[in-house]
Amino acid sequence: MTHFLKARWMVPIAIAMAVCGASAPAFAVRFDPQAASSDPQSASSSQNTSSASPEQQQPRTYTLSPDKEARAIAYAHSRHELYFLDFLFTTVGLILLIQLGVGPRLRDWAERISRRRLLQAMIFDGVFFILLGLLGLPAAAGGHWLARYYGQSVQGWGSWFWDSIKGGVVGLILAIVLVWLFYGLVRRSPRRWWFYAWLGSLPILIFLIFVEPLVLEPLFFRFTPLAAADSQLADALERVVQHAGQNIPEDRMYLMNASSKLNALNAYVTGIGASERVVVWDTTIAQMTTPEILFVFGHEMGHYVLHHIRNGLLFGAGILLIFLFAGFHALHWALRRFGPGWKIRGADDWASLPVLVFILFLFNFIFTPIDNAFSRHIEHQADQYGLEVVHGIVPNAPQVAAQSFQILGEVDLDEPSPSTAVKLWFYDHPPINERILFAQTYDPWDKGESPEFVKQ
Repeated sequence: MTHFLKARWMVPIAIAMAVCGASAPAFAVRFDPQAASSDPQSASSSQNTSSASPEQQQPRTYTLSPDKEARAIAYAHSRHELYFLDFLFTTVGLILLIQLGVGPRLRDWAERISRRRLLQAMIFDGVFFILLGLLGLPAAAGGHWLARYYGQSVQGWGSWFWDSIKGGVVGLILAIVLVWLFYGLVRRSPRRWWFYAWLGSLPILIFLIFVEPLVLEPLFFRFTPLAAADSQLADALERVVQHAGQNIPEDRMYLMNASSKLNALNAYVTGIGASERVVVWDTTIAQMTTPEILFVFGHEMGHYVLHHIRNGLLFGAGILLIFLFAGFHALHWALRRFGPGWKIRGADDWASLPVLVFILFLFNFIFTPIDNAFSRHIEHQADQYGLEVVHGIVPNAPQVAAQSFQILGEVDLDEPSPSTAVKLWFYDHPPINERILFAQTYDPWDKGESPEFVKQ
């Protein structure tokens, strides 16, 4: 799952938010099980399969042709190798920045130029986060190359680079402001800055989630009201909303022009409060039938109705509190032992930032399986909600849901049988084969039981 704020070129945002008390969770809750786009051949294959008979539409398990399966496995392995190479490269890079005294040199330079803390933050943080972004550039470029090679992206290198610049500028501005505020807290409360930074992060994080669909996402894609683009589909979706007894106004449903850069099929919920909305990609509409889109929408409506954005915020806040508390102790231990050799004066010294970033970077890596487990849990809930909400509206709903997952897996080149280790470390959605099996076996109505989420 690659989201706009989770992309590698947004490292300055992610690190600065972690340092200043805002975590870097996925702001949008998506239907797509991985960061992928499509193979054009698989798209046409999926479209043809969608028009088959119900018996053909009910795959017993997620299957691919031998050639496509080999391609999907190769793509997955390449991305996994790139992930760990990126981790190793960034780790070594941060260690070198610390050992070579880059932080103290930047601090001295900033202090010679100005005594004003804000200007010092602009100089120090600006250079440091640009260096940090450069550490991630090889992996970001490698990821885009893989996406293009495996037919997952249609975005040219010029457009990709421009998106990287836009994201980097936004991240850099945010990083400078947040780190400036953070070090102000450290100076004023040397013993409890970790707690005050956590408290201060909560309104900042809520604000960022609120403005993301209004300000940030439109920097990269175009969004139009779904009702204006496809009134018949909007009416069909509204019937699903009414069937659930919910109220999602048409002005909360948007169409995104994903096809300008991607081949992937996807939809997601983003925002919070007045900015919360459901977004459907134009590629999904082009390559799925209306019943399949209704199930996908039902899944996304599950995120909306079950308040998964709010739950994700609470989960992220809890993890962040642990990060900051542990980071406080780890930073002070490191500075007591190595600070004089690194020429770092203390925790309130600008030069301590690379050390703190390195600590939080390692924490984030270690907590990846926990973050993924939580994400898989809410995605499973959304799958269940989707099946419940389209029951009685979409004929053969289990088969339709299973077929939608099959199409999604084909288009996104999802690996057919990931190992347990791969699932724990890389999957923030249940694997496609598990989702297909659940879609075909979840049937409380036949057992005379009441569905858990959608009471009918």
